[in-house]
Amino acid sequence: MSLDDTDRAILRELQRNARTPYSEIARRIDMSSATVHDRVKRLEEEGVIRGYHADVDPAAVGLDVEAVVGFRIEQGRSAETLARLEELEEVQEILLTTGEWDALVQLVTPDTEGLRELMFDRVPNIDGIVRSQTMVVLGHEYDATELPL
Repeated sequence: MSLDDTDRAILRELQRNARTPYSEIARRIDMSSATVHDRVKRLEEEGVIRGYHADVDPAAVGLDVEAVVGFRIEQGRSAETLARLEELEEVQEILLTTGEWDALVQLVTPDTEGLRELMFDRVPNIDGIVRSQTMVVLGHEYDATELPL
């Protein structure tokens, strides 16, 4: 799908605050509310806008430990192994990568005991994992919330 300047302007506004009323977006970009509504609907239907969500602080809900785990996966077992990792409620994101690790997995747990239990008791039961390396996140220096459009 090809995006024009109006699409990009709408997307920038929605990335800043997805709850901004169409009438306010229309005012900011000098368009009618109906045009903004139609454009957003098209962007949703085309899969450019994948959804809307609340950005919840993990620590505020008792998930104080964040980690990134690199996984080397046995050749030919990726699909089933990744499907099993996706089933773990602690898993927030799985990135398929090149280099030393086949996948980098971001996860959250309430505490280090929860991380230990996950990595020592549950993950080893997932077939296809050759090895892993767990890196505890000490903080977020920068989190981008907007794509450069």
